[in-house]
Amino acid sequence: MAKVSVIGATGYAGAELLSILIRHPQAEIAHITSESHTGKKISELYPHLRGICELTLESLADIETIGADSDFIFIALPHGHAMDVGLKLEKLPVRIIDLGADYRFADTSIYESWYNVPHKHPNAPRVYGLAEIYRDYIRTAKIIGNAGCFTTASILALAPLVKHHLVDANSIIVDAASGVSGAGRGLKLGNHFPELYDNFKAYNVARHRHTPEIEQALEDLGGERTIINFTPHLVPMSRGILATCYATLKENVGDEMIDAAFQKMYGDEKFIRLLGRGGYPETKFVRGSNFCDIGWHIDERTRRVIILSAIDNLVKGAAGQAVQNFNIAAGFDESTAIDVAPMYP
Repeated sequence: MAKVSVIGATGYAGAELLSILIRHPQAEIAHITSESHTGKKISELYPHLRGICELTLESLADIETIGADSDFIFIALPHGHAMDVGLKLEKLPVRIIDLGADYRFADTSIYESWYNVPHKHPNAPRVYGLAEIYRDYIRTAKIIGNAGCFTTASILALAPLVKHHLVDANSIIVDAASGVSGAGRGLKLGNHFPELYDNFKAYNVARHRHTPEIEQALEDLGGERTIINFTPHLVPMSRGILATCYATLKENVGDEMIDAAFQKMYGDEKFIRLLGRGGYPETKFVRGSNFCDIGWHIDERTRRVIILSAIDNLVKGAAGQAVQNFNIAAGFDESTAIDVAPMYP
């Protein structure tokens, strides 16, 4: 049994994380926090948790006590805040899983240039939290920087081809569409129902902060400098991401080599479902689950491969992935509490 605490439990990712941890047979939730709702029960803010989780939200003011009373701390705060928590807890044995961006980058200068925030904890011992690729490092990590939602869908789609040098790493284009929960629970005009409904739009073109995160992982896998084009889109649904990734095939790369690369890398992975060549993943079929569905198509006319991947942004793209990382780090079965079928319809 591991004692866990959730810092920032009232956002969508924090609430999803609680929903998973509640059913985890080897996790005891010790503390949950919220600076804006301190003293309230979580069920007051999320009525779907009535009778399931009635914990009272605490303040971060006593983070050292929370840290001393926890084996693992999940941080579900906006970027720029997790590093403050990490600094205060660095001398304690508690391990940290950050669902934000503060600990995702090996080179903190990249973080600073894209997030416009000075990094206060640049020498923190950390690993990138994408389980299917960094599992062995996650097992012993002090701090795990949970991979982002767009990045999870994109990196998992591209990883086998980049790792096996089947595509030109600098020809990659990613178009990805996300449900509105990815923008968080805060009120924003663009997420207002009349603005969002019956609409489809791109945003942060050529400057989305997940771009360098995708590049970092692909460079690590392929061993060469990689620059991509990434364009995110917003769709009028609450959950889900569909990523469409394009890359130019290297000379003499055939269809069977593409198929074999995916099978070799993911054939035994619990949470990656290969739809194969010609497959069409859909967000409906991963909703509420920790699965990533992947299919690919080869355009012989342009010599490009098109990979499609679908995830639930709040589960595999956030809370489910965090629990998958927790299970690995704690030595539990990796699928504990996240081995559930997608919600359908």
